[in-house]
Amino acid sequence: MVSLGKVVRAGVISALMALPQWASAESLADALTAAYQNSNLLEQNRAVLRSADEGVAQAVALLRPVLSFQSNGTYSHTSSYEGLYGSVSLVAEMTLYDFGRNAASIAVQKETVLATRSSLISYEQQVLLDAVSAYVTLQQQQDAVLLRQANVRLIGQELQAAKDRFEVGEITRTDVAIADAQLAASQSELASAQGDYAVARETYKLKIGHYPSSLKPLPKMPYTAKGLAEAQAVARKTHPSIHQLQHQVAAAELSIALAKANMGPSLSGGVTATNSSKKTSDSFSTSITLSQTIYNGGRSSSFYRQALASRDQSRASLNQTVATVLQSVGAAWSNIQVSQAGIAATDRQIRSAQTAYDGVKEEAKLGSRTTLDVLNAEQELLSARTARLSAQASYSIGVYTLLAQMGLLTVDHLKLGIATYDPEAYYNAVKSAPATSSQGKRLDRVLKAIGGN
Repeated sequence: MVSLGKVVRAGVISALMALPQWASAESLADALTAAYQNSNLLEQNRAVLRSADEGVAQAVALLRPVLSFQSNGTYSHTSSYEGLYGSVSLVAEMTLYDFGRNAASIAVQKETVLATRSSLISYEQQVLLDAVSAYVTLQQQQDAVLLRQANVRLIGQELQAAKDRFEVGEITRTDVAIADAQLAASQSELASAQGDYAVARETYKLKIGHYPSSLKPLPKMPYTAKGLAEAQAVARKTHPSIHQLQHQVAAAELSIALAKANMGPSLSGGVTATNSSKKTSDSFSTSITLSQTIYNGGRSSSFYRQALASRDQSRASLNQTVATVLQSVGAAWSNIQVSQAGIAATDRQIRSAQTAYDGVKEEAKLGSRTTLDVLNAEQELLSARTARLSAQASYSIGVYTLLAQMGLLTVDHLKLGIATYDPEAYYNAVKSAPATSSQGKRLDRVLKAIGGN
């Protein structure tokens, strides 16, 4: 019976062996581009933004006349008339003046659109940061597998050397057993590393949209800021979550104006033309209506108080978001410094462990060190190299995390050189609420382009 561990190891080894067969290695920029173009999360929230755009169109449409028709047929039997007759009426209605109600409604919807655009940028940052993490983690796990493979080969050589020395009586069987046990432990750790690599490949496919080819080394880290204060100042100005809440506060302020306007009167006009099979029943009429709610049980006042509460909620949420963003920038900055210190420390550790291993190995040849001493020195060196991989991965992800916390982890800022989604295109096509016109045809072209993407 084939064990699951063997199946996993075989699959991972096959994946590693297949990497060089790709036409070219994949860079981080390639991965970020693919993640942006293949993201279902971005597609979902682009649709959310288009839905918000339609809110503006619907508010604009309320200013326009409503044209409808009514038709009916009637059978009548009286002392003077018996028969079937019908009529068709054409009715046009329009709000002539609403005392600012519709203007406030349009303004609210526009601020909602701007808030949703900022939300879309937040999702873009999330997608790109996930892609960076997937790329760096896969590279780290791949290097870890290579280290473990080298370790297994080295301990295998140590085991063979121990057996040879045992054959000539230089060491005891205990030394051979120690080397054999260490080899088994290293093989187990290799299997674990291969499993982590397989998981990292699946995560890469989820975040990027395809299984990876061989990966290029990470590029030079992007510039962030000279210091923490500068990073926090940039975040305060550019972070999309802050922009989103600012627009939501503006929308809440306008909702108060809308609630006030809803308490006022409304002036509307109507035209009705009726054509009947009874010629004497043909009619044409016009009307102007001024309406004002005098009492509705306190409903309008409740809406006004609710708008005030929503405004206060949005303001408090904005203040909390600013504080959270600044704290996140500080934490990201600190994590980068910790990672840099870790890289420097593990570099020193690797140099010292390498020197120690070389020395212990030479001393073992002279009989002053045991096989266990050699294996322990080799494990120290392996641990240092593994720690170096982790520290480097933490630093790389940390830099891009800081960039995201500053609000700069976008396709445009990273200069990926690819076409990006244009939120203005759909908005400009629908903001005037087109029906069937040249504007409607333009909207059809926009929708077709979106579907093509």
